[in-house]
Amino acid sequence: MSQADLILIHAPNVYDFRKLPFLYGPISDLVPSTPVFEMYPIGLASIAEYVERFGYHARIVNLASRMLRDNDFDVDKFLARLEAPLFGIDLHWLVHAQGAIEIAKRIKDYHPNSKVVLGGISSSYYYREILSEHAEIDYVIRGDSSEEPMKQLLEAVKGGATPDDIPNLVWRDSQGNIKENPFTYVPDTIDDFMHHHYTNVVRSVLRYLDLSSTLPTREWMSYPITAVITCRGCNHNCLTCGGSRTAYEQFMGRKKLAIRSPEMLVSDIHDISSFTRGPIVVLGDVRELGAANAETFLSQLENSKVKNQLLFEIFRPASKKFFQALDRSAPGFCMEISPETHDEAIRKQIGRNYSNKELENSIASVLSTNCRRLDIYFMIGLPGQDASSVMETIDYCAYLIDKFPDKRLSLFIGPLAPFLDPGSIAFENPEKYGYKLLAHSLEEHRQALLGPSWQFTLNYETKWLGRRELVNVSYEAIRRLTELKAKANLVSPELAKTQEKRIDQALFLEEKLAEGYNPNDGYESIMDLKEEIDKFNRLEASERQELKFRLPFNRIRFLNSLRQAMRSSRG
Repeated sequence: MSQADLILIHAPNVYDFRKLPFLYGPISDLVPSTPVFEMYPIGLASIAEYVERFGYHARIVNLASRMLRDNDFDVDKFLARLEAPLFGIDLHWLVHAQGAIEIAKRIKDYHPNSKVVLGGISSSYYYREILSEHAEIDYVIRGDSSEEPMKQLLEAVKGGATPDDIPNLVWRDSQGNIKENPFTYVPDTIDDFMHHHYTNVVRSVLRYLDLSSTLPTREWMSYPITAVITCRGCNHNCLTCGGSRTAYEQFMGRKKLAIRSPEMLVSDIHDISSFTRGPIVVLGDVRELGAANAETFLSQLENSKVKNQLLFEIFRPASKKFFQALDRSAPGFCMEISPETHDEAIRKQIGRNYSNKELENSIASVLSTNCRRLDIYFMIGLPGQDASSVMETIDYCAYLIDKFPDKRLSLFIGPLAPFLDPGSIAFENPEKYGYKLLAHSLEEHRQALLGPSWQFTLNYETKWLGRRELVNVSYEAIRRLTELKAKANLVSPELAKTQEKRIDQALFLEEKLAEGYNPNDGYESIMDLKEEIDKFNRLEASERQELKFRLPFNRIRFLNSLRQAMRSSRG
C-alpha cells in the first residue's frame, strides 16, 4: 500500500454522535447527507487530484461516513494507523465545527510531528479564532481555491521550509506568533483545478485498498448520487446565504465568478457516468455561465448521450425556450427552484426578486416538457415571517397543487437550520433584518452543536418566531404539506402515515428535552431518553423517499471502474 503525503479527512458534525442523545429534526431531510452531514465537499477530490499531478500521493478519508455505517468502527485506532506529514480537514460547512476540531486534536495526539491544516468557507471566516484558540491546528488556507496553496504547503512541509510565501495561508511561526500571508490567490478560472477529480478518487480506492473511507454518503453504494460544480462564487446576494456575492467578496476574496468551461462540465459528467448510473446534480444555475457558455454546454451535453438522471437548479424563473433546450440535452431531466416563500415582499427582501406569476409561468413551462420532476422548496425562518405567514405558504402550496395537477410537481418546506450562515448579510447585520443571534464565535457554535436536539442548536431566532416557535411551526408546516400531498396522491398513504407518526414523536421528545435538559448538567438528565431518540432517528422522513430517483440495477459499474483505475494508476 502506498504511503500518503497528504490525508484529507472529513469529520462528522459531532465527534461523539454515536454515544450521545441527539434528536435529529428536519435539518437535513432535503439534502443527500444524514444529519451527521457525511457528504464531503467536492473540493477534497479536486485538491487530491491536483497535488497528485506533481508527484504526491493524496488520500481521502470520510470518517463521518465510516462512523455512520459501522457503530463499532474504532476511530482512534484508525487514526493512529494513518501516516502522513500533512493532514487536511475540511471546515467548510459550519455544522462540522465540533467534529473537525475534535478530529484535529486526535491527529495531533497520535502524530505530533505531522502538520494539520484546515480549509473551507467556515475556516476562512473564523481563521483568527482557530489559530488563536486551537494549538492542534497549524495552518488555515483561506479562500475557495485551496488546490495550489495546498500543493505549495505540501512542498514546504516535506522540504522543511517556512511557508512565508504561500498565498492565502495563515500560520504560526516558531515563537507562536500568527502570520497572515497575503490573500492574493483568487483564480479567475477553475478548469485547471477540477480536472478528472472523480477518476482520481476511483484510482485512490485501488491504491489504498479502502473503498469504505472514500464513499461520499452512508448509502452511496445503493444510491450513488454525485454532483458537478459549475462555478465558484456567486452573482446573487441572498440575505441568509454565507455563499452570497457579498460574503465571497468580504471573506473569500472573490469579487468575480470563476466559471468552469462547458467542455470541463461535460467531461465531469462523462467521468461520473463511467463508474455509476446514479443521478448527477448540476450545482449552480447554468445560465450564470453566460448565454454562450450555457448554450455550448447544453449542446455538448446533448451530443454526449449520457444516460444518468440529471438534476438542474435555477436561481430565478426561466423561459420556456431554456427548458426546451434542457429537454433536448438531458431527456427526462429534473429541475429545482427555491422561491422560499409565497410572500413576494419577503422574497424580494431576501434577494429573490420575482413574482408568483413569473414562478408559475416557469412551472407551466417545465411541466410542458418531458421533465421527470420539478422540486420547489420553501423555507421557515425568514425576515417578516411569522407563524401565520408560514401557514399561508402552505396554502400557496395547495393552490399550486390545484393549478398544476401533475404528479411531477414536488413541494417541500423546511427550516433554515441549524445555522444562519456566518458571513451572510443577515448574520453580519442581524438587528437590521429582525434576527437575534444566539451564537457568534466558532466556540459558541461548537457548543451549540452539542445540544440534544435542533431546538438547542439553532444559532438564531427572529423577531417574529422564537427558537421554540420555529421548531413547532416547522413541524406543523411539514405535517400540513404532507397531508396536502397525500390528498392529491403525490405521496402514498403509507408514507404520509409514517411522516405523521414521526412528527408526533418528534414533538413529544422535543417537549421532554425542553423540560429535562440542563446544559450545566450535561446529558445526565436525558440519557434515559437515548433509546427512544435513537428509535425516532431511524424513522426516515417522507421527503427523503420523495427526492430519490429510481435507479437501474447496474447503478455501480464495478468492472468499468476497475479498468479505469488500473489505466490511471499505470499512467
